Amino acid sequence: MALALLRRRWLKSTPAAAAGLALPLPAGAGAVAREVVDPMGSPLAAADVTVTALDTHRVAARGTTDPYGYFLATLPPGRYSLLISAEGLRPHRETIETGPGTPATERVWLQPAEALQLPTPGTWLFDPPHTAIRFIAKHVGMAHVHGRFERFEGGIRIAPDMTDSRVHVRIDASSITTGNSTRDNHLRSADFLDVERFPHIDFTSARFAYRGGSKWTLQGSLTMHGVSRSVALDTTYLGTVNGGYGQELRCAALATAELHREDYTLNWRSMLARGIAVVGPTVQLELDVQAMYRTHDTPTPPE
Repeated sequence: MALALLRRRWLKSTPAAAAGLALPLPAGAGAVAREVVDPMGSPLAAADVTVTALDTHRVAARGTTDPYGYFLATLPPGRYSLLISAEGLRPHRETIETGPGTPATERVWLQPAEALQLPTPGTWLFDPPHTAIRFIAKHVGMAHVHGRFERFEGGIRIAPDMTDSRVHVRIDASSITTGNSTRDNHLRSADFLDVERFPHIDFTSARFAYRGGSKWTLQGSLTMHGVSRSVALDTTYLGTVNGGYGQELRCAALATAELHREDYTLNWRSMLARGIAVVGPTVQLELDVQAMYRTHDTPTPPE
């Protein structure tokens, strides 16, 4: 509450604060104050700011810049690492030292980030040990349920024009796990995934749409429980590196989507009426993918 009041007072007199007006800090406290602007010098709202204590490596303050690009946090005297980041811009890092008294408001210019090199055209296969397909669902009346699928295969066909590239993922539905065998068996049953009738969950992309920076939307069709629906995966491309035991060429990405259970005829309301405790009507899906560039003797991903 004290920090929020301090920040409100400061923001009401931003020009004066920049000119050196004393801030009403708690006794013995210091602070960090930054004005963050984009490459054109315009205020940058919603930039992420993290302040980490160098002696303990713990986060001392975290937040985002306000609509005018300002960030202010009170801190005990000490040495800190300051990180400011925003989508499509190069992160700013610096070491600061705070002492008792009013800080100067310093301006930080974030510069354009170097464009990530897109994957080489060709076939890239998922690397299962370094790939995860996870989900988070709200348990009715309780906390979130976290789970994953342990068996899957797939790959990416990168086209010379990235928007023409294609992805296919095939998941073994019976490999679902949430850390609770009773719940997992129930999820595999006819009440949910019905894995005996529908052993696979498939995603096939239709197109890549570029959203700026490292962001893409991967549009396609998800088939589950015998039903296909259009899905848009919000995707962050993480780049390409040479890595792994054999120094393979790898690319990485993180993709998320929200699925609605009733789109796939999994009727959670009817199960509640029957007294079956289930997770809620929506599921957050996350694909954390590493893929390896295909060599001549590696099978191609399924269509």
